[in-house]
Amino acid sequence: MIAKAGKPLVKVVALDAPVAGQVRRVGFLAGQIAVPDDFDQMGGAEIEQLFSGDS
Repeated sequence: MIAKAGKPLVKVVALDAPVAGQVRRVGFLAGQIAVPDDFDQMGGAEIEQLFSGDS
């Protein structure tokens, strides 16, 4: 229990580990979707305009 000024704020509890059959694996969508090569740069100009205030 985490408290402030004697008043409880947060209850901390342990998380259960996932069951072996529920563990998600990396690559489970391999071959089902396509990610463009420039994915990490998509919309960069628009985002820069939003931050700089230029419209």
